[in-house]
Amino acid sequence: MTTHVKRAFKYRFHPTEAQAVELSRTFGCVRKVYNLALAARSEAWTRRERINYSQTSAMLTAWKRTEELAYLNEVSSVPLQQALRHLQSGFANFFAKRARYPRFKSKRKSRASAEYTSSAFRFRDGCLTLAKMSQPLDIVWSRPLPEGVVPTTVTVSRDAAGRWYVSMLCEDPGVQPYPATGTVVGVDVGLDHLLTLSTGEKVVNPRHERTDRARLAKAQRNLARKREGSNNRDKARRVVDRVHARLADRRRDHLHKLTTRLVRDNQTLVIEDLTVRNMVKNRCLARAISDASWTEFRRMLEYKAAWHGREVVAVDRFFPFTRLCSVCGVLRNRMPLNVRTWTCDCGATHDRDVNAARNLLAAGLAVSVCGAGVRPQRNTPSGQSATKQKALQREP
Repeated sequence: MTTHVKRAFKYRFHPTEAQAVELSRTFGCVRKVYNLALAARSEAWTRRERINYSQTSAMLTAWKRTEELAYLNEVSSVPLQQALRHLQSGFANFFAKRARYPRFKSKRKSRASAEYTSSAFRFRDGCLTLAKMSQPLDIVWSRPLPEGVVPTTVTVSRDAAGRWYVSMLCEDPGVQPYPATGTVVGVDVGLDHLLTLSTGEKVVNPRHERTDRARLAKAQRNLARKREGSNNRDKARRVVDRVHARLADRRRDHLHKLTTRLVRDNQTLVIEDLTVRNMVKNRCLARAISDASWTEFRRMLEYKAAWHGREVVAVDRFFPFTRLCSVCGVLRNRMPLNVRTWTCDCGATHDRDVNAARNLLAAGLAVSVCGAGVRPQRNTPSGQSATKQKALQREP
């Protein structure tokens, strides 16, 4: 039996003035309901009580009947119910230790969005009309939807730069496993080069943030001069947001092209299980690491591999990939960051990144065959532990 992958197709659209007002009102109501429900659940938690989705849904009905929150009746009820479902998912992930405790939504910092299920929109002949609206959205169809497919969920959002997007979730029968290749490759991420493969190929780091650093600094200086709460400050903030949006778009486009090629050409991809949230605490490298976007690269690699029948193997971050000779297996004591090439006692000369990628490949093959995690090497090549060897040397 063939199972189709659910995939979101995201398009930009240009709302009319009336549609923009209606959607902005909906965003505000969604944020209000989410925050009210989160406050109620947090207060109940202090009393050692739990409130589920059904109880918050009953609260929503009561809120709509009050004079203070009567404006909630002016927008579609479906996005409000979906906000409560999202909050329920947030608490479920928190109790399962997959995420942090849900946080309140902010008007400026949180993403403005609203989710519509099939009962709250109409999609006919390529025209999408949302509830409470008389005209369809003016969508820029940058690519067609799969033929004969109807969206099950529609999410409308507005980014910080003021651009409007609609995301349609539907089953995509075009996502099929790629033909098996049998190729296995180790992928080492870095800053000088974004990726280094075990084949010796190096992918240049485009450093998008460095390219637009002067433009961003100028926009931020201009923003700092504006008075708080003024219209000019809002305009200056919008300029800064547009620069950030341009950076994010270019970075995302490059990662999509890169991960698609890697998944298409290789059967198994071996990466290092990095903790990026700890690495960005380094003040000297935080900007460069954030610009490289290693977490997003891994996320794209994993979901595309799942789509197309590929495998991604993550190896323990404490394994000494860089200091271990990929030819003879000798482990060096230390390897400063400024050392880019080194020669082993066996005579092999290594490029630092290529050697790490080859060790990643070997470790990934061991994980695939044995089905167990790879631990850092703690024994010398002779097979005896270093502690035991020192004890033997002290014996008369």
